[in-house]
Amino acid sequence: MDDATLYDMMRQGLWAAIIASLPILTVALATGLAIGLVQALTSIQELTLTFVPKLAAIAGTFWIAMEFMGAAFLDLWRDVLVPLIAQGG
Repeated sequence: MDDATLYDMMRQGLWAAIIASLPILTVALATGLAIGLVQALTSIQELTLTFVPKLAAIAGTFWIAMEFMGAAFLDLWRDVLVPLIAQGG
């Protein structure tokens, strides 16, 4: 396997990881901003108030987006890795 093929494979793998993690990161950011705003407006500085809702939102998003995330990695496997393995590197 030459360097260009390796770098292209790594680029596509990183892109698939970014695409797969985007729903969870977006929900975590939005939830954190909303909770931070509520804490700033009410002057409540409780650590569990930020952790528990964010964890619940991330778990729910992961449950909903599992099919999308699996499809992203399956496409990477089918379109990039299997042809490289089949041609011998």
